Amino acid sequence: MKVNQASVEKARLQTLETPCLILDADRMDRNIRRLKSHLATLGPGLRPHLKTGKSVEVARRVMMSIAGPATVSTLKEAEQFAAAGVRDIIYAVGIAPGKLGRVLALRAAGVDIAVILDSVEQARLVADASREANTRIPALIEIDCDGHRSGVLPDETQRLVEIGRALHEGGAELRGVLTHAGGSYSARGRAALEQCAEAERAGAVKVAEALRKAELPCPVVSVGSTPTAHFSQDLTGVTEVRAGVFVFFDLVMAGIGVCQVEDIALSVLATVVGHQPEKGWILVDAGWMAMSRDRGTAKQEVDQGYGLVGDVHGKPYGDLIMADANQEHGVIALRPGSKGTLPELPIGTRVRILPNHACATGAQHGSYHVVRDGSDVVEAEWLRFGGW
Repeated sequence: MKVNQASVEKARLQTLETPCLILDADRMDRNIRRLKSHLATLGPGLRPHLKTGKSVEVARRVMMSIAGPATVSTLKEAEQFAAAGVRDIIYAVGIAPGKLGRVLALRAAGVDIAVILDSVEQARLVADASREANTRIPALIEIDCDGHRSGVLPDETQRLVEIGRALHEGGAELRGVLTHAGGSYSARGRAALEQCAEAERAGAVKVAEALRKAELPCPVVSVGSTPTAHFSQDLTGVTEVRAGVFVFFDLVMAGIGVCQVEDIALSVLATVVGHQPEKGWILVDAGWMAMSRDRGTAKQEVDQGYGLVGDVHGKPYGDLIMADANQEHGVIALRPGSKGTLPELPIGTRVRILPNHACATGAQHGSYHVVRDGSDVVEAEWLRFGGW
């Protein structure tokens, strides 16, 4: 699914239209190897979340095989990746009744897509749809391991078993349990991240055991977030790990301590278009439409504004950040309290801005311009897609 390969093969960063999305393939490959290597020591397989990349080219580099397994956050993703040959998918957002038709269509096309849910009402809807279609839609029960979002609490055994029975006895397939330790995004330091990882594992395993004790099947115990995936020390009882943003990393992950700034593979290329010297500003042609409005580092120890600014090769200029953003203008300035000096960046200078949240920034763009670490040669352009 490479596009315009020949036309961009000899392009350089200095000649691209800005703003645009840059992907450092060397950094991406290192990030993927790092997590796969860590999980290989613990046992469970990786079911990568493809919502970050939303790209067939990226997916094929992170999945264990061309057929998956994979996790998605939209049915558009499921359909796009299925068309590219992925056959083992979890749609990891609570299922809505109106979406079951698309799930059934994918299954009829040979895709083993499973849904998630956390209520008896949803379970009955899935069971009803299964009987009407003369099939068994697989479903996993979502578990709330840390109060971050939706799901059944690990101690809600009665509710858990009721959901399981509604699926298993109603005509659907109870495939297992799934949890996401989103609370780990607020953790800081190795000890706290390891604690989050163990709480995630223990919660999922506890409910799996409760289902089995009630004589209900639970073949899959699925856990995962990028922080916990990297800091898990024991995955006993877990069958698979899901993570997504680790492929690119971002400033939020660096602020948590999961990666270094030098590991971030995604950036936005922008051009200097003006100066306001009396204000200490440099203006670029990338605003929040290019970076997104995500301010995920605002509550971290180091606030990166709308992104950390580097040169055309991606090397950061110390404390230079996108301090503010209009729709199509970015305001580049020194971080408040910095003792540094504003670099000389004449009009026309290219800069690369590292994002707070790779998923959100990526969503603003239609393709990746692929380079190698330290190079300004664009090797390829890879399509990405949006929508639901």
